[in-house]
Amino acid sequence: MQLNRRAALALALATPAIASARAQGSWRPDRPMRVIVPFAPGGATDVVARLVSDAASQMLGQNIVIENRAGGAAGLIGAEASAKAAPDGYTIMIHSNAHVIAPSLVARMPYDPIADFAPVAHLGRIPQVLVINRSIPATDMRSLIVWLRANSGKINFASAGIGSANHLTSEVFRAALPDVEMQMVQYRGGGPAMAAVISGEAHMAVDPTASATSHIRAGTVRPIAISGSQRVASLPEIPAATEAGLPAWSGAAWIGAFAPAQTPRGIVESLNVTFNAAMERIKPRLVDIGIEIEPQYASIAAFSTYVREEFARSAAVLRAAGVRPE
Repeated sequence: MQLNRRAALALALATPAIASARAQGSWRPDRPMRVIVPFAPGGATDVVARLVSDAASQMLGQNIVIENRAGGAAGLIGAEASAKAAPDGYTIMIHSNAHVIAPSLVARMPYDPIADFAPVAHLGRIPQVLVINRSIPATDMRSLIVWLRANSGKINFASAGIGSANHLTSEVFRAALPDVEMQMVQYRGGGPAMAAVISGEAHMAVDPTASATSHIRAGTVRPIAISGSQRVASLPEIPAATEAGLPAWSGAAWIGAFAPAQTPRGIVESLNVTFNAAMERIKPRLVDIGIEIEPQYASIAAFSTYVREEFARSAAVLRAAGVRPE
């Protein structure tokens, strides 16, 4: 099929600019940008978004305004706004893996998390840490399990919201202790959930190391274990779940940057270059708060594949947990 003359002319005019952007990452904003974070301030996604955006802003010479749009399962409100934003490079969404969890929770999605977004950059993997209110008489996983069994049915487990990465890992924790009844209490983000544990409104929470580290170091909560099989450099004193006595508990969050689906490829590639460079610039800070940099996902192609794989994996985990879209 042949292109009509108008389409052919548009393609001819666009091709040099797009090719240049692909080759050099040459697109640069000429006005302030915004980054939509679909959660409340203070959570891990918000922390990473602010650090990376600040570095990217300095590199681009333009302000990047963080816009927190909390609400809805798995950050639905902010993600919908991002999907419907103008595809011109000036609106970026920074989201957690809750982005690909949402369809497992919401029967009628207002957008498609795969088709309506262009993956821009992988911004790191974040192991999760289980923390408890300091009034609980437990100092490690074994003593906590004893306490949980003795208080089954009376436990408030704070979650960052249905469909959040915290929620998914929390459900894995609950499944690892089927004889303990815990009430999952949903908050509007990781920050409010952590505040509930600190105040005693909730007994415990799973939180990404990126946002939990400052609270742990301040002594406002007591850490019990890191999800999975490995300790993290930022909190080397906290054992991994495998060595702590609950090897069935695993899971991690990840954070990524996305643009609206129709954003020109050259702009997306330029943004990929910028965000990867920003990550490298702030790498010591990210490692310090528990972000694991995964260079194997640095390219757009690798990150796109990773997003699709995580979509399938998350759906399988939630199905196994009995969670159905509503």
